[in-house]
Amino acid sequence: MYIFLGIVVGHLCLMFLIVAHEFGHFLMARKSGVTVKEFGIGFPPRLFAWKRVKKSGKKGWEKLPKKDWGKDEDSLIFSINALPIGGFCSMDGESDDDVRKGTFGSVSYWKKTKILFGGVLMNWLVAFLILTVLAWTGLPALLDNQFSIKSDEHIEVVEPVTVAEVLENSPAEKAGFKSGDIISYAGSTAILSSDDLISFNNEHAGKTVTYELKRAESSSDNPVYENHYLEVALNPADSEYLLGVTMNYGSVKTRYTWSAPVVGAGLTVQITGETFKGLWNLVVNLATGTVRQVSTDASVRQEGRAQISEASEGVAGIVGIIGGYFPSLVQSGPSLVFLFMAVISISLACMNVLPIPALDGGRWLMITIARLRRKKLSKETEQRIVAKTFVFLLILMALITVLDIIRLF
Repeated sequence: MYIFLGIVVGHLCLMFLIVAHEFGHFLMARKSGVTVKEFGIGFPPRLFAWKRVKKSGKKGWEKLPKKDWGKDEDSLIFSINALPIGGFCSMDGESDDDVRKGTFGSVSYWKKTKILFGGVLMNWLVAFLILTVLAWTGLPALLDNQFSIKSDEHIEVVEPVTVAEVLENSPAEKAGFKSGDIISYAGSTAILSSDDLISFNNEHAGKTVTYELKRAESSSDNPVYENHYLEVALNPADSEYLLGVTMNYGSVKTRYTWSAPVVGAGLTVQITGETFKGLWNLVVNLATGTVRQVSTDASVRQEGRAQISEASEGVAGIVGIIGGYFPSLVQSGPSLVFLFMAVISISLACMNVLPIPALDGGRWLMITIARLRRKKLSKETEQRIVAKTFVFLLILMALITVLDIIRLF
């Protein structure tokens, strides 16, 4: 059930983010005086279409008859299409060298820049709005040292850190830990996630410390919990384990009031930085790992294979995102779904900024180089460069999809 629901929710989330991206292009194009011929949800063939009309001095929408779908219209068309894999914004004269009035090519360099990056800005805006709402209603933990406003921070434990199993002859067993114990404090440190406990134990390896636990003293539907304080002599740092328990991860939500928009903006910037850092590490690992494969040293080749494997593990395509992540996220609740949606929106923004010709950043770079050379970028040259890059991206997407399927099955 969760798998099917996760796939549906994941698909709708991706559709929304791609349509929002295209809507950003649409808004900037209209504001810059560029004629938008059609804005579509999904890709053709068409299912429904409406055209913008002006009657009695008022603007409105009129359904476009199917017999007129093949005709050139002199007004904006809004369409809903059969292939639910995104959306599009079709502008008049999208090549840089088109000089007809109302075309993309006829507007200034600055207006072209705004149009090309309108989608990127819209994705960042969507992420900011989602993160702001989550900051106000309950923001799950995502990053170490996650951006916050401490003076307005209200932490709510959603799922406490609970002991699943106590290892035999471990320090935990000798101290009296039991399965089901909730670990509240280690020393004076509040334990909100398993990472908190692991960090505390690593810092106090070989020392004797006190843990505060909550233990259910009855097996009813509404058990009564009592506090227990257990003193534990942790194993030395070089031991197989320090405490000797397995546990769930634990989760918390943090709420903000007046500072929710500030947290939304700060976290958007922070996730953007982490995304670019991840992209850079991906490229470095892939390039370095590939180069190391030609080495005559077996250990160097092994290191290279490990780097390539790490790079491949850090990549997920549409199949991996929808089929792998969203089912478990849906099961965990709407907060995590919306948080992941914000992360994807930021990833779309970061990807489209990259100077790859088939993407917004690449198109802007080509136009910028042409401006520096004091020449117009011809339609033929632009199409040739974009087509070659697009073929490369399709091959890359196919490889990533194969990796996704292997990971899933």
